[in-house]
Amino acid sequence: MRLDTPRGFRDILPEEALLRERISDTVRAVFSEAGYLPVEPPLLESREVLESAGPVKGVPFQLFDTDDHLLMLRPEFTLPIARLVATHAALAERPLRLRYAGTVVREQADGTGEPRQFTQMGAELIGGERGRAEAELMNLLAKALDELGIAEWTLAVGSVAPVDAILSAAELDAEAARAVRTALHESDLVAVRELVRESGLAKPRAEALSAVASLRGGVEVLGELSTLLVAGGVDATERDAVVAQLLGMHEALCAEAREHLLFDFSLAGSFDYYTGVIFKAYVASLTGSLAAGGRYDDVFDRLAGGAFGAVGFALSLERIEEALSAVEKGRAQAGRPLRIAVPKGALAKGSRELLGAAGFDVRELEDPGRKLLVSAGEAEYVIVRAMDAPAFVAHGGAECGICGADSLAEADLDLVTLADLGFGGCRFVVAAPKARVGAVRDALAGRASLTVATKYPRITRRYFEAKGVSADVVTLRGNIELGPIIGLSDCIVDITATGATLRENHLEIVADDVMASTARFFASTVAYRTDERLAELAATLAGLAREREGEPDGQ
Repeated sequence: MRLDTPRGFRDILPEEALLRERISDTVRAVFSEAGYLPVEPPLLESREVLESAGPVKGVPFQLFDTDDHLLMLRPEFTLPIARLVATHAALAERPLRLRYAGTVVREQADGTGEPRQFTQMGAELIGGERGRAEAELMNLLAKALDELGIAEWTLAVGSVAPVDAILSAAELDAEAARAVRTALHESDLVAVRELVRESGLAKPRAEALSAVASLRGGVEVLGELSTLLVAGGVDATERDAVVAQLLGMHEALCAEAREHLLFDFSLAGSFDYYTGVIFKAYVASLTGSLAAGGRYDDVFDRLAGGAFGAVGFALSLERIEEALSAVEKGRAQAGRPLRIAVPKGALAKGSRELLGAAGFDVRELEDPGRKLLVSAGEAEYVIVRAMDAPAFVAHGGAECGICGADSLAEADLDLVTLADLGFGGCRFVVAAPKARVGAVRDALAGRASLTVATKYPRITRRYFEAKGVSADVVTLRGNIELGPIIGLSDCIVDITATGATLRENHLEIVADDVMASTARFFASTVAYRTDERLAELAATLAGLAREREGEPDGQ
């Protein structure tokens, strides 16, 4: 019998435990000195109660107790603390400053390499003045990172308010507005631009909405934000309120927080959870944020009808450990060439040509032989399969990469999609043998269920769920055309460019609206917000792609 811990859980031995204890003590002292009082919500909560407050983050572990109540192990602290505050009259004083530290548990799919148990240390300010409350929490975060000895970090600050203001002024239908918000939540700036372009908005409003989603820089960009809000149709009173709150927040920041600040309105978070400013702290040597937080007023309104606001943030103990142990690694990375994941196969030629046009030395990419890592001046190329490129970038193997939109959708990782490169076009279709076409059409009309073979289970499930069709998905790695031929499935979902392979296997296209895909340039969320080269490269590649398509630059 093996004595291993379950996947995603681990033992912590004395040397590391002592480091974690020192980190916890340092953060606790900073929070306590600022007047934040400790609270300890229970490890188990009622899922029904927490969902009444807001969307539950991540995928929680769940269980039924002997009373047949559905409980869950807490996947984060904000909702449990909101429930705690709404429950106890002794916590009615405002503003209320609370701190916490403890274990959270979230389910993770096998193969992602992500832990399922981690420790959060955080602070919540309930009932503080808008703008100043956000600044107080960011100052607290800056002080904690300074005391921990973490010097090189970025404080990325965004807000849901500008996009919400333009969408409201535009009076888009609810479905179109929700699609734009979802794309921004997923950091897919290409999808935001496409959705806005297809929305029917007047050109100035559409351009303003797309530009806000890509707006980033120092405090000076708030002047540009004001101009974009006007172009987006937002009235002067609301525009002034949005910009004034951000300016007031900036003025209330300490020098340390201002030094590390980057306004980035692609950092939009969940629009049904956050209601204003969102902020995250990044360290270049990590693969995820060191800390994350924001304003979440509606949570308390849903729980107790409270008209007061709330701001909070959580620090990851494990990522602080990584940051402290990676100081030297981070210094070594600072002068390193930009590492780009470039695809083999059908997208290789287009990627090489576009990167060459952008000024990179791509000569060795023409015939790399068996090399998987190619160094060439300002760039290092990691040569990978297109479908693996998202994982290499998300897990720190490269800062950015090129792959198809389909590979990004299938990977479903925390990445920023920056530019549509225009080449490598293909589409996803539903196809079936002639004898099964009628049954598949009936199923697509909602009159039956299906079994579907595919190499792309996430894309397939998303498509059929959006159609309201019950579909059992069989994941195959190759020769999926055999699925319906030998009776393994009713149909397939696959990529096609010309339809030749389908015809050769006597399959007919039943639906061609699953997904269209072209090559995308994308980056890790950390690298995008800590390495200024990536925004510049994205703009260059997008401009080159537009020129190739014959579009005027900037459209």
